[in-house]
Amino acid sequence: MAEFKVVVSDTTGHTRQFEVDGQDANRFLGLDLGDEVDGSAVGLDEATLELTGGSDNAGRPMRGDVTGADLKELLLEGGVGYKPTRDGERKRITVRGRQISDSTAQVNAAVVEETPIPVLLGEEEPEDADEVDETSEEESSDETDAE
Repeated sequence: MAEFKVVVSDTTGHTRQFEVDGQDANRFLGLDLGDEVDGSAVGLDEATLELTGGSDNAGRPMRGDVTGADLKELLLEGGVGYKPTRDGERKRITVRGRQISDSTAQVNAAVVEETPIPVLLGEEEPEDADEVDETSEEESSDETDAE
């Protein structure tokens, strides 16, 4: 049975880590990097998540340009999995393909909407809610003044 961590980030810089197993983990299996999945798998009911990366249990990164879920050795000049220290330096690196499988240990995802993660989890009130409350209070006070 699949079991892994899902690290979710949003546009404001908030990041949360969720443990996923069982049926929720099965929602991710077979998806590729760049695909979208419903956020209810990690407890973010009103969100859509875009898969951005991940790694396997040995720490090998997933690359979007490698098909499937298997390991592959690539001669890299840079990018995901290798950062050269000199110009022109290349190195053969073992990476994992872009498809999520049972061997995946961590999945990185981003919230597609502009809503921050604490608001989606109900830990904070949305900023727009304050403006709506003030507007409704002003309307109700205008009605009582008219009477």
